[in-house]
Amino acid sequence: MRSTFKILFFLKRDKQKANGAVPLFCRITVDGQEARFGMKCDVNPKYWDVKTGRATGRTAEAAKANTLVDNTQAALYKVYREMQERDNYVTAEKIKNAFLGFEQKQQTLLELFDSHNEERKHQIGVTLQKTTYRTYKTARQRIADFLLYKYNISDIPVKEINRQFIGEFEIYLLTQYSYSKNYIISLMKKFRHIIEVAMTKEWIYKNPFKEHKLQWQKVDRGYLTQSEIESLINCQFDDERLEKSRDVFIFCAFTGMSYADVKHLKGENIQTSIDGNLWIRGKRQKTDIDYNIPLLNVPKTILEKYNGKLSDKLALPVIKLERYNSALKEIAQKCGIEKKMTSHLARHTFATLTLTKGVSIESVSKMLGHTKISTTQIYARVTDNKIGNEMNIFAGSVRQLDYILQTVKEINIDDALKSFKIPTSDTIWKSLSVKIWCKMANYERQAFVSEAESFENKPKTTREFYVGLFDFFLNTLNFQKENVDATDAELLNTVNF
Repeated sequence: MRSTFKILFFLKRDKQKANGAVPLFCRITVDGQEARFGMKCDVNPKYWDVKTGRATGRTAEAAKANTLVDNTQAALYKVYREMQERDNYVTAEKIKNAFLGFEQKQQTLLELFDSHNEERKHQIGVTLQKTTYRTYKTARQRIADFLLYKYNISDIPVKEINRQFIGEFEIYLLTQYSYSKNYIISLMKKFRHIIEVAMTKEWIYKNPFKEHKLQWQKVDRGYLTQSEIESLINCQFDDERLEKSRDVFIFCAFTGMSYADVKHLKGENIQTSIDGNLWIRGKRQKTDIDYNIPLLNVPKTILEKYNGKLSDKLALPVIKLERYNSALKEIAQKCGIEKKMTSHLARHTFATLTLTKGVSIESVSKMLGHTKISTTQIYARVTDNKIGNEMNIFAGSVRQLDYILQTVKEINIDDALKSFKIPTSDTIWKSLSVKIWCKMANYERQAFVSEAESFENKPKTTREFYVGLFDFFLNTLNFQKENVDATDAELLNTVNF
């Protein structure tokens, strides 16, 4: 961005010396902002031309002053042009400092990375996860490797980072390492954060990442099926380490809690709600977002197993992450589970199964402590079981259409009674049945007969026929309402998967 740049040489007349000479000063103006400095040269004011900014006369003193003015002006213009090309942001103070040799040492990328990482190191366990810190360290090391690989240098000024550098570094990660696409995006985002830190410190004034898009790649997150969870629960372990790790994993699979959150879970996080039910309440370590999770019977049993047996009032025996993931690998082999079991798989399992069984995505998002619904939508997969369950509900809602298509002959009540071998001597119950029979469509009569024939206790008298017919008639009238109620009840109960 271009700026207005002016240089003015003047005498500071309020500093006149005993011999009558006055100090010569230079004033730099950039976009209306000024900076000035002394030239270490004195000039007799009688020989100074204010309009030209030069000394007059042919004396040695005048020649010396004018040479100094010309050289200073040329040097200042050079500094201005270089600063425009390099920084794209110029101030009068920066030009003055650069000319006088006071310009700040150029900040380098790896130095900034190191100072940033050192600060973050002290935040581990407080506002930062150890895995996040490790990603910052890896990003720093990969950039150092890239600088040697591409430019054969050990560091680079932050001001020299541009879009080309960023693009080449990303290609380097893609081609030189067997990282997943999403892990590369994670490293690039850490790099971008360092650039944003440089902008905050005003070391640069334009973000080279502005036009560089970093997009996560959608992945099919694994999860355990209900039968696999059952095999974990039923499996017996001789190794106490494996048993504890299994219990923690099952607890997370029924609560959706992450490793970091369950590691810090204490008895005070288990609270009784207004309706008398137990809930797990707390804040996520990663995002500081509240989570509220109903405590189901399975995780409740696990909590009771370790109640009062652990130090620091912790609720569960959670071991270090590396050992925990190693134990889960052994558990998977012992239980015949071919999927890669990790700490996060339990959280994925909870999210997938609750959504599959009809729990609303809003409720699941709240329990997981997500900041955005879009994060939860990653788990909203469509499974065969979900399709089957939903199609069964649909089939029930259109079952009357089946009878309409299948019914050809009009069915009367005498034929129905005859099919059940019911004597028609009881005229009172038959007359009551006829009244209901006449209010029903032929396909409804056919549906009643078909269902009654499948009952273990078929109607044997006209009274039993009437009672069954009356119940069916009422059920038919309220079918849509009953179907909605049944569906709602299923959604409420399926949390206990």
